[in-house]
Amino acid sequence: MTSKSAAAKLEPFRREILITGFGGQGIVLAGLILGKAASLGDKRESTLTQSYGPEARGGACSAQVIISDGTIHYPYVRHPDVLVCMSQGGFDKFADLLKDDGTLIIDQDLVQTANKANENLFFIPATRFAEEMGRKMMANIVMLGFLTAVTGTITVDSARKTVEQSVPKGTEQMNLKAFNKGFDFGQATLKGRRKKAAGLQGVIS
Repeated sequence: MTSKSAAAKLEPFRREILITGFGGQGIVLAGLILGKAASLGDKRESTLTQSYGPEARGGACSAQVIISDGTIHYPYVRHPDVLVCMSQGGFDKFADLLKDDGTLIIDQDLVQTANKANENLFFIPATRFAEEMGRKMMANIVMLGFLTAVTGTITVDSARKTVEQSVPKGTEQMNLKAFNKGFDFGQATLKGRRKKAAGLQGVIS
């Protein structure tokens, strides 16, 4: 192991996540579940800050979550490691803040981006999946499952447990199904990319 890789391995875990969309999509709830799963389930430090546009419903909305092994001195995300966009307005406003090696996740039916070749760019039809399941309001939970799968920011067990504890009574199983839908899609996406990469490597070699 090189000294550089050893140092990277010893570096404390820290992730800054920015989830954007519009009021009514459950953006803040997604951020709350993410932060609670990290702190209560994974025993890490976490913070959540939120902002709304002029209108609570339909206006711009964002949730900023920081997860760390160490103390978090400043709770606002300036350059996210992970940017989740569930509206075009959110993407247009925050895309330039994403770190150069950061992960961008978009709802592919709601957000258009010209850069589609980036290996750190992930697409999921979260809202469409939720609609197909009969409840459009669960798109945020579908997205949370996908985020969990492709980034590993929180453990899947902590995420599922926190989803179950955080959604309205009587909707637990529906929301867990939505989470699993996003998580399974994320795992399939990663598997497809690994298979493609292996195929390309075989061709080159």
